[in-house]
This record gives sequence, C-alpha cells and structure tokens, in this order.
Amino acid sequence: MRRISRTFLTGLAAILPVAITLALLWWLGSTAEQVLGGLLQTVLPELLYVPGMGILAGVGLLFGLGILLQAYVVRWLFGWMEGLMQRIPVVKTIHGTVRDVTRLLSGDIHNQFGQAVLVPFPGSDIKLVGFVTREDFDGLPDNLGGSRTVAVYLPMSYQIGGYTLMLPRDRIEPLDLPLEDAMRYALTAGVSARQEPQ
Repeated sequence: MRRISRTFLTGLAAILPVAITLALLWWLGSTAEQVLGGLLQTVLPELLYVPGMGILAGVGLLFGLGILLQAYVVRWLFGWMEGLMQRIPVVKTIHGTVRDVTRLLSGDIHNQFGQAVLVPFPGSDIKLVGFVTREDFDGLPDNLGGSRTVAVYLPMSYQIGGYTLMLPRDRIEPLDLPLEDAMRYALTAGVSARQEPQ
C-alpha cells in the first residue's frame, strides 16, 4: 500500500505544476476572450470578428501599457493610484501582497532583494539563507539601523512567512548564487535547486 501511494504521489507531483500552469493560462485566455472579445464583437461587424481576437487584444493592451509606463506622467499617475489604494484598510493588504508577488514574478526581484547571503547562528555550524533588503536606514529611527547594519529577510520554507533581522555587516556571508535560485532554494526547503548539466 505504501508503494502504491508513493507511486501515486510521484505522478501527482509531476502533473500538478503543469496542470495548474495550463489552467491559469486557460483562465487568463478565456477571460480576455470573454471580456475583450465581447467588446470587439459589439464594435466590429460580425464578418470581421475572429475567435481569439480578445486574447490578441489583451496581449496588445498589456504591451501598450508597458510602453506607456515608460513615460513619467503615466508612472506618476500609477504611483498616485497605488498611494490611494495603500490608504484603504483592507484593499492595501490585498494590493500590497499581489503587487509584491507580481514584482517578483516579473523579474523585479533584484529591486526587492539586494543580495543573497548566509546568516550563521552564533556558536554553531547552522546557517540560514537570507536576502539583504536594506542597507540605508535614512529616514528611519536611529535604533533600527546604522552604518554597519543591514536588514536581512529570512524567508520560511513554502512561503509560510519570514523574519527581518537587523544584523552587523560582518555577521553575514555573501552567497555565490543568483537571487532567483537562492529564493527558490529557500522557499522549497532546499528541495529545488538548479543543477548544472554534467
């Protein structure tokens, strides 16, 4: 029975990431087709509309938004809107979490985390993987940090949570690992790590 359940879980672990990814892509595509495609059907003559134009319109809108965000005025407007959302009690929690996750997924991890480091426990051989999040404490209370202090975020495995520690610079060791790989390693409890081809 144990062997059967292990075989089943192996198959589930192999198919689940693929299934979730495909389901998410399907949901995004069908939503774009339903909303934007419906708008296009009301504007275009019936002969000109082809199924799938809603998805293409969604991709075009996202690309256009990316171009517009390079302009200072549009960036300022988006910043103002985000500031407004950060003042609404429940909305700010949801918006902040979604914003941080999307920034990490969009490759903005280098702006969120400066460097992957190892934090050794005093008097032991134990080390934790952490990420430097702040080296400059200007504008913050004096007892929060100083010139020799850095803020290091220590994530807990499987994104349960984490801790931010204020540590002296000489208490951290640089980790020779790309940020994406170090984050993947820390969040999956060391299970996932990119292996170099033999």
